[in-house]
Amino acid sequence: MYGLRRSRALLLGLVLFAIGSVMYLKSENLTAGTVPIHQHFPHSGIRLEHDAVRYRAEAIREAYMHSWNGYMKYAFPKDELLPMSKRGGNSMSGWGASVIDGIGTAVLMELPEVVEQQLRFIADIDYTQCEHQISLFETTIRYLGGMISAYDLLSGPYARFIQGAKGQKNYELVQALLKQSVSLADALKWSFNTTSGIPMPFFMLHEKRIKSEDINNIAGVGTLVLEWTRLSDLTGDTQYANLAQRAQEYLLKVENPEIGEPFPGLLGTNLRLNDGNFLDSFGGWGAMGDSYYEYLIKMYAYDPQRFRRYLNRWIQAADSTMTYLASVPANLRGSNIVFVGEYSNGRSIAMRGSHLACFIGGNFLLGGQILSDMKYSIFGLQLVEGCRMTYANSPSKIGPERFGWDPNLVPSNQKKFFEKHGWYFTGEIDYRLRPEVIESYYHAYVVTKDDIYRQWAWEAFVAINSTCRTENGFTSVSDVSREDGGRKDDKQESFWFAEVLKYLFLIFNEHGIQAADKIGFVPGKNQKWVFNTEAHPIRIY
Repeated sequence: MYGLRRSRALLLGLVLFAIGSVMYLKSENLTAGTVPIHQHFPHSGIRLEHDAVRYRAEAIREAYMHSWNGYMKYAFPKDELLPMSKRGGNSMSGWGASVIDGIGTAVLMELPEVVEQQLRFIADIDYTQCEHQISLFETTIRYLGGMISAYDLLSGPYARFIQGAKGQKNYELVQALLKQSVSLADALKWSFNTTSGIPMPFFMLHEKRIKSEDINNIAGVGTLVLEWTRLSDLTGDTQYANLAQRAQEYLLKVENPEIGEPFPGLLGTNLRLNDGNFLDSFGGWGAMGDSYYEYLIKMYAYDPQRFRRYLNRWIQAADSTMTYLASVPANLRGSNIVFVGEYSNGRSIAMRGSHLACFIGGNFLLGGQILSDMKYSIFGLQLVEGCRMTYANSPSKIGPERFGWDPNLVPSNQKKFFEKHGWYFTGEIDYRLRPEVIESYYHAYVVTKDDIYRQWAWEAFVAINSTCRTENGFTSVSDVSREDGGRKDDKQESFWFAEVLKYLFLIFNEHGIQAADKIGFVPGKNQKWVFNTEAHPIRIY
């Protein structure tokens, strides 16, 4: 069904786009399940009919197959497809990142032939050999997280889906996911062998040499604990959790808070490997800090008994963010729109943001549901609206990599744009197939059940499909301030499979195993799964 030739796939995409774009408006104020969010954030009144929702899910599934077929034709077994030059690239250790980043989404989309291809490839990877420089952070979230997630899914609600008629053979392939996770962790674990226990961020696998002067950042240290702890819980071998949690301690209790913690719970960015001391006081929810804060609340969701301290640190960071970093452009005051700034030199706040940081709305919504605290949910929805503006106002209808809202720094050629919209483009105006805005739409829909967030997600998909789609897959584009998105930059990121297409599919899919098992759709204290930062669903402890 899904092995369509390219011409049929493109035609199907256009047909589904036409059908799926139909939106139905109803005047009644719809409820949001058991979440009383509409008392504070009124429902939009938008309702999508079931046929439109179903067709949109199919369009997203078709986009996955279009991307996967292009990867298999021109790039397999390399890390990612370079669709314009019709070849493969190895930017993520050369172990086939797109396969492992993509398997969880293929499972959720119920694509058995694709999943079998992926399982057979993963079972044969030799994680003891690598000629490329390794990023511990990226390898953990993409490879280790991807394999553990696939194991949790295929040994759990999707067990029958993959076994089929081959039964025992496919059971062994599923078990190989856990075996390979151990093999990878064993290959990487020596990087924690520093004086402090804070791991090296980058290394060559064959060298096994620690440089005492090296540094790491808080995302690189604080975004390992979910995957490495889950591996320990699955295997019964505590060494993996102990390594990650020991490193995390330097972030839970800062050695030199006068530098490293300029606001309660909000940290600097870089710290030394040899003693764990912070080297700076700049940071925020963007690059090199983002997923540290994300994992604090997610670790509590994973196991509230073991990780209450993580929750307390998230609350500190969230409260400080609301107090010190939130701002609204003058011409947007009175609206529901909020941006979150960055800080440097201690308490100097900059009115600038990034696409990477736009996951923050979803993270606050998750925290609000877990804590049953409306203030975080309301703030989360305001942040979602802020990041939504960067999409809605861009000529391409896709948000840029970086943006600002400081009235004193508006570029002269954007003054009219700023006066109208309250923000402006900065130097980085490309789109790298990033998921964060759509990720926050997903959380907003889960919390409110308001179809406005589904509509916004669909509009984002339509824009991406229009500007980033190529004959062989999807690619990043250079300039979202242009209606056509600018130059196609020739890279289909592996997280396009793992995150963008997964969150889009989850927003629209109402059928099959995923919907029946409520994977991703039970907010707060009743949830059974938590997503790692690469959107790989991990079964909670």
